[in-house]
Order: sequence, then structure tokens, then C-alpha cells
Amino acid sequence: MGTICNMGAEIGATTSLFPYNHRMADYLNATSRCDISQEASKYSESLLTPDKGCDYDQLIELDLSTLEPHVNGPFIPDLAHPISKLAENAKSNNWPIEIKVGLIGSCTNSSYQDMARCATIAKEALDHGRKSKIPFNVTPGSEQIRATIERDGIAQTLRDFGGTVLANACGPCIGQWDRKDVKKGEKNTIVSSYNRNFTGRNDANPATHAFVTSPEMVTALAIEARLDFDPTTESIKGADG
Repeated sequence: MGTICNMGAEIGATTSLFPYNHRMADYLNATSRCDISQEASKYSESLLTPDKGCDYDQLIELDLSTLEPHVNGPFIPDLAHPISKLAENAKSNNWPIEIKVGLIGSCTNSSYQDMARCATIAKEALDHGRKSKIPFNVTPGSEQIRATIERDGIAQTLRDFGGTVLANACGPCIGQWDRKDVKKGEKNTIVSSYNRNFTGRNDANPATHAFVTSPEMVTALAIEARLDFDPTTESIKGADG
């Protein structure tokens, strides 16, 4: 829900709202804010929910079971490509196919669950002798997330995968990245789970083609380091064959 609300602003929404629900209560309770959870629960049916009989200008229904993973970009977060079409679109537009860097985290996709799911993919690759082919930067979303992924071994799994765990700050998402692997003006591709991919935003290089997608997709793509790899349909060959 946080990711959807955050990304809503990136494509023009002035406000994004979800009705109060049990997952919000679980989160507040787990982060030592039980008093807020209890107070919100009192008004969950009267205030923190849609008005009865309300009408909307547009109603869009999504069947999540049929929703294909997407990769968006470059240069704008609402240029969306289903993963099955990304290779074709990249080649037809002459975008660099080789991915130079993978980046996960920042404020939008950096929850404990996000990091844990990425670590699961990384662990599966490591079990077969594979790891990220490219620099893989990890930005925890808060000190609490940083501390808990360190405590539970998730951070170490991501390091074993080839990752570098950065400070829990905005980092490369807002250009705090002293990038050395390409020269300014050199055409290249990066893939991140950040919320913004505007020209030059991440590394001050206007020739960097920045794509945004889910943390899990970034992790999977980092193993082959190519935009024309579809992890939903293609296999990855392990070092063990």
C-alpha cells in the first residue's frame, strides 16, 4: 500500500488513500504504536473508510492473479512494459540491453518483506553457484529495517549475492552516488526499485537509461544482467549445470 501511494504521486496523483484495514493495524502494533492502532480502529467503520453510496469518476478493477510483472522506463516512471514485451521494446528503441547496475531499496520498496523476498531469490541463485553479475546496491528503508535484516542474516545473504548494503538513506535515488563504472555521457542501462527514474536523477548522467521495477525483479535481472531476460519464463543455468 505504501508503494502504491508513493508511486501514485510519480504519475500525477495528488492524493492516494487506502481504507484502514487489519494490515495497517498489524504494522502499527509491530512498530510499537499500539495506541494509534487502537484509536484508528475505533473509527475504522465511520471515518477511515469510503462513504456509503459514494460515486467515483472512474472505477478500475484489477485481477492481481493475471497481472504480469512490469518494468518501467527509461527516463519516466509511467512508460510501462510487461516483462514479456521488454526485450522487444528495448531492441526496437535501441536501449542498451546490458544492465550495468541493479539497485533495490530507498523509501518505496525497502520493507523487511521486500528485502526478505530478494534474499530468497539470492539464496536460490547462490545454492546453484550463481550471484549477481553486476554491482548490486541495497538501501534499507530505515534503521529498524537495517538492524532487522542484519539480525536475521538477510543482509549477509545479499552481500554473498554480490550486494553492497548502503546507509539507510535516499542514496542513489536522489543522486547520492559517486558512480565510477561509466563516464558521464556514456549510454548505459541501470535497473532499480526506486520510485523515480528521470533523466540524470540517479547518477547525474543524462545518458543513463534508468528502469524501475519491483525489488524481486531487480534481483532476478541482476543474475543475467540483461533487459532481454524474462525470469518468469526463462531458466537460469547454475554453475552446477
